[in-house]
Amino acid sequence: MKRINLILTGGHAGTTALAVVMEMKKRHPEWKLFWIGAAWAVEGKNLPTLESRVFPQNEVAFHSIFTGRIQRKFSIWTIPSILKIPFGFIHALVLIAKIRPNLILSFGGFAAFPVVAVGSLLGIPVVIHEQTIAVGRANKFSAPFARAIALAREESLGFFPKEKCRVIGNPILAEIEKIVPKKKISTLPTVFVTGGSRGSMTINSFIDEVLPELLSKYKLIHHTGELEFSKFAKRKAELSEELKDKYQAYSYIPPAEISEILAKADILVGRAGANTVSEVVAAKKPSILIPIPFSYMDEQSKNAHFAEKFGVAKVLSQEGMTGEKLLKEIDTAVKDWQGVAARVRAKKSPDIGASGRLVNLVEEFVK
Repeated sequence: MKRINLILTGGHAGTTALAVVMEMKKRHPEWKLFWIGAAWAVEGKNLPTLESRVFPQNEVAFHSIFTGRIQRKFSIWTIPSILKIPFGFIHALVLIAKIRPNLILSFGGFAAFPVVAVGSLLGIPVVIHEQTIAVGRANKFSAPFARAIALAREESLGFFPKEKCRVIGNPILAEIEKIVPKKKISTLPTVFVTGGSRGSMTINSFIDEVLPELLSKYKLIHHTGELEFSKFAKRKAELSEELKDKYQAYSYIPPAEISEILAKADILVGRAGANTVSEVVAAKKPSILIPIPFSYMDEQSKNAHFAEKFGVAKVLSQEGMTGEKLLKEIDTAVKDWQGVAARVRAKKSPDIGASGRLVNLVEEFVK
């Protein structure tokens, strides 16, 4: 039997890629899977990426790539990061020559582009997946190198050559697809606050302003991110025993545990990354989404409005937001919970089954 090697690559697609990995392993346990991506989530900080943690635990060989990125905000790391970009192409060549893949599947992000470009020039078939409702910067530049482009949303068709595109949805973990929506809100509602895999310092600041007041009304599951976990651990220590019992803070939540937390929560408060939006839509979870205002092509706002149109989310602007205003919005979401749940009960997420559809596409190019 011929050995099949697949390279998966990306800069910020841990749970999406993991969903696809699990589908591949179910269908093709003989395939050898490799992930090429960044080892560190934040330039200049020893904060491991989700991918570097999760994939080795799931029999995917992880290879970090030495490359740079164009940062949204200027810092002391901006120039050094830009200077590393050319080295990414050399390192990609070394890794590809070592792995000798039959196909490269890219989920976008700064770490993926050199892998896609070099692989395509070497004659290796490339498939890319765009998770957002717009287009990511890396995928925009990767498109000429791709044999096929899988899209989460039809709205992305305008950014790519249509003859290469297929709209398949955004892959989500099977455990999230299986979440059964609650029929009624909990007697003591549970609010799940998350800023994505790395947390959100902005949303954390709003929660910090009103933490005791929020806990006087609700249970709180708070994904702080690792950079601010110690701060909120101290805040919890300062609370009364009654409020402490209603507050769970996490620095990091493994993907395998997200479905359990999402099923338990009554309301989600978070950013509007493609994965978060896909998960709340699939779980039909009433949500408050605060998009990052400086995301590329305003993709987070577009993602958020997709969830709003589906019926599960209210979209708030970060500008002028305070902890007190956010708490009032949570109160409103609790009052409106039953109406939201009823409105979306019969709807089906377009992302259910997307992992299988993406693997179907990969199979067409893997001989």
